[in-house]
Amino acid sequence: METTAAFAGLSCIDCGERFEPDHQRCPDCGGILDPAYDYEAISLSRAELEDRPFDSMWRYEELLPFPREMAITMDEGATPLVECEKLAAEMGVGRVLIKDEGRNPTGSFKDRGQTVAMTAAAQSGASDIALASAGNAGQAAAAYAGRAGVDSHVFLPSRAGFTNKAMVNVHGGDMTVVGGRIGDAGAAYADAMDEEEWYSVGTFVTPYRHEGKKTMAYEMIEQLGWEVPDAVVYPTGGGVGLVGMHKAATELRELGLIEELPAMYAAQSSGCAPIVEAFEDGKERHDPVEYPDTICGGIEIPDPGASPWILDCLRESGGGAVATDDEEILESAIAVAKGEGIEMGATCAAAASGAWELAERGEFDSDATVVLLNTATANKDSDVLRSHLMGKGI
Repeated sequence: METTAAFAGLSCIDCGERFEPDHQRCPDCGGILDPAYDYEAISLSRAELEDRPFDSMWRYEELLPFPREMAITMDEGATPLVECEKLAAEMGVGRVLIKDEGRNPTGSFKDRGQTVAMTAAAQSGASDIALASAGNAGQAAAAYAGRAGVDSHVFLPSRAGFTNKAMVNVHGGDMTVVGGRIGDAGAAYADAMDEEEWYSVGTFVTPYRHEGKKTMAYEMIEQLGWEVPDAVVYPTGGGVGLVGMHKAATELRELGLIEELPAMYAAQSSGCAPIVEAFEDGKERHDPVEYPDTICGGIEIPDPGASPWILDCLRESGGGAVATDDEEILESAIAVAKGEGIEMGATCAAAASGAWELAERGEFDSDATVVLLNTATANKDSDVLRSHLMGKGI
């Protein structure tokens, strides 16, 4: 593989062993692998970054595993950070901004992860990629596989949205729809992987999806004029973006570009909140949710495999975790659309309802800057939001 100068291989977050960039899970202990860098070999200043076009997440290539010229890319990233004065006033804080990831090529932040994962797959000579997904990641994988000239195999639960299913087909993906929930799709995917020699671009199987998503934090901090937000509220299922953003902030601090870390907050639905429950109970690992019950399919992950890492990030950053019910989440999506015009996905609005709840608890200072992650456009599941309105007679 052709890698960037400072990329130093893959480090297991459990046993600490270091491996070549073509690995996926740790061959010694099965742990998650995380891209590692020689930060002393990176010379990067604020002024140098500010001189670059704000055109793609690959503008941060020194802090990514692969050079931009090798990337399977559609100019993902470089999404806006939108000021929301009405939300700030309602929450009683200094500023609320929404990082609008719905502006990405396939309408979600999954594009950031798939551009790096697919670049690794292409450099590995993969002819086929595969993953199980709740929806958005499957659509993104099919799109980037098509761009790379690679066949894609996507396993989706039957409850995945119509748009995701349709676009997997439109992008030429081989789609398997499995009755039930994400765990059922994951089981079918695992069975297929036992029979096929496909390259996995699944959550925390490839080391590269969280690495792509970390660029959200680079961007938001630079967009804030290098002022670190007091809080980042993230709709959390598998937690890939959360651990990625926390890593990004620690890297910027390591490079001397910032001094403080933003407090990371995981926002979940009360119908499936294993991270919130583990955080509140002071546990190092979650207990799986036996009977998840939420309409927010994108964060309905009852058994998140990376929970120890997620919980470490929350605690190291001085953040926390919050759960709100589906009614509050859907109402928040509609309130944001009416008041600010931003189309938050039904799942993504857990960040908004979570932030309102945190504000009511007094978690934020009156002058705090709070960033909410809108991880996908509402067009993905507008039927859910419309149905919610119709149920109220609107």
